Amino acid sequence: MSLNEVWEAASAAPFHPVVSKDGQFAVGFNLLLVAVVLTGLFGLNRSFGNLLTLGVPASLAFGFGAVFMICAVGVYV
Repeated sequence: MSLNEVWEAASAAPFHPVVSKDGQFAVGFNLLLVAVVLTGLFGLNRSFGNLLTLGVPASLAFGFGAVFMICAVGVYV
């Protein structure tokens, strides 16, 4: 299959994101809120077990929340 055939086949199935443009702000805000709560809980009792149960999800929520907020509000240069 050539690249041209792949390109033509892809035009029949457009991309539909999981989170729509109108819902990105709410998803980003909630993820950032969850990240703040989990970070606060992790700060109360820092241990290796809490690192896996609270620290890692908090960092993932902050990372994805920040990207969603950037996409929601736009970047103006």
